[in-house]
Amino acid sequence: MTDETAAQERIFAALCAHPGVTRIDTHAASVFLDGTRALKIKRAVRFPFLDYSTLEKRKTACEEEIRINRPLAPQIYHRVVAITEATDGSLTVDGSGRPVEYAVDMSRFDESRTLDHLAKAGPLDANLASATADAIAASHAAAPRADGEPWVSSIPGLIDGNSCGLRNGNHLEAGVIEQLGKASHAMFLRLRPLLEERGRQGFVRRCHGDLHLANIVLIGEQPVLFDAIEFDAQMATVDVLYDLAFTLMDLLSHDQAAAANIVLNQYLTASVETLDALATLPLFMSIRAAIRAQVALARLTRPDADRSGILGGARRYFDLARALIVPPAPRLIAVGGLSGTGKSVLARSLAPYVAPQPGAVVLRSDVVRKQLFQVGHTDRLPPSTYRPDVTARVYELLAQRARQALAQGHSVIVDAVFARESERDELAALGREFNVPLSGLFLVADLATRQGRIGGRQGDASDATQEVAAQQEHYNIGHVGWATIDASGTQEQTLQSCRDAIARQ
Repeated sequence: MTDETAAQERIFAALCAHPGVTRIDTHAASVFLDGTRALKIKRAVRFPFLDYSTLEKRKTACEEEIRINRPLAPQIYHRVVAITEATDGSLTVDGSGRPVEYAVDMSRFDESRTLDHLAKAGPLDANLASATADAIAASHAAAPRADGEPWVSSIPGLIDGNSCGLRNGNHLEAGVIEQLGKASHAMFLRLRPLLEERGRQGFVRRCHGDLHLANIVLIGEQPVLFDAIEFDAQMATVDVLYDLAFTLMDLLSHDQAAAANIVLNQYLTASVETLDALATLPLFMSIRAAIRAQVALARLTRPDADRSGILGGARRYFDLARALIVPPAPRLIAVGGLSGTGKSVLARSLAPYVAPQPGAVVLRSDVVRKQLFQVGHTDRLPPSTYRPDVTARVYELLAQRARQALAQGHSVIVDAVFARESERDELAALGREFNVPLSGLFLVADLATRQGRIGGRQGDASDATQEVAAQQEHYNIGHVGWATIDASGTQEQTLQSCRDAIARQ
């Protein structure tokens, strides 16, 4: 035991001597819980990726933790406090004596409300998934930009580090590990020009760096990002999509495919330019999954390790990493129908089932129209914004964005009325351009059903009214040529009918 470690153990014992204090140890910190308060002390340790071996280094690390995390989670992170020693040897938190240690002063939160715990309890709420995406997008918008070259150059090392870590202990098949490494390097080489261009465009930033589900907590019904990496700026200076990829991958690993798809699509709403970089997600998510697998394997060295549980978790992450690195070919799906037939509900429900993971990009005409006029998605637009020339521009934007996603190898669902044959033909031509078959679905329901659904909408992007629904009855839609789906039943029935129709096409 070093002098620093011995001195810390004396401090830790003094803190634990107070009634009701609970101590939690991690590999690099000890946290002391007392009522609504938490004190986090960096342990006097040195690893290849961090050095807390001296008091001054621990003080700097505490200050950096506050600097990085307080903007993300002011509800949790407050300040750095000194633990001081009086002349009689007594220890006080934030006292007037000589500082002998430093701690991050934090508020406790309900640990059962972290997203990993919530995900284990069942499907995550769609609003929570959307809010999580908004929180991540906001953190990226505020993150300082950095030179992209060091990040891009570090990726081969990440891949090799994963291969090395996964081989430790011979718990996983060496040949399969080698295949994963080769496939990852091959994808990186294909993507390198795109990644370098992303760096030049400012998408490499000082991010959170560790956005798995256990580092997102629900406080006051709002997801809060916490425990961002503070000990290594280089580790957290990455493409924003690599930061997002950790959350997407972890949602998939927790069988939360629907939530992962919502997070992706909501993030795209805030960052439309991400459409031009969707090809990076398979590599980024695979690297993140492989990192989680090797971190899990490293826990086997602990004397109290649950070997079977740890190995099972490592295997799941490893298998996910392998699946993600070989994404299937993209699909193009169109969901048409008059207002109130349930197009948008269907598109959102169908998207998680459309590979590659985390599911299809959903392009909704109502949302694109609102973006065109730079208003909020639930703000109502005047009738003048529904002129034929404006509607034509909306369909042009839908096709343009679908083209961007398909060019990145990602599947797309386009959600619009598609009342005109020319609108449907344009999408079919887009499919031919990318050698992707168009799966067209046209939903139908009687007027009473459509008007009833429209009347029950709240906080929706659609401006359609019951009167608009009645006017649409007179549309001359012509020969659709798509699968006609009876959408008068339940959402589940419509979804199954559409999945069956796609399978037959």
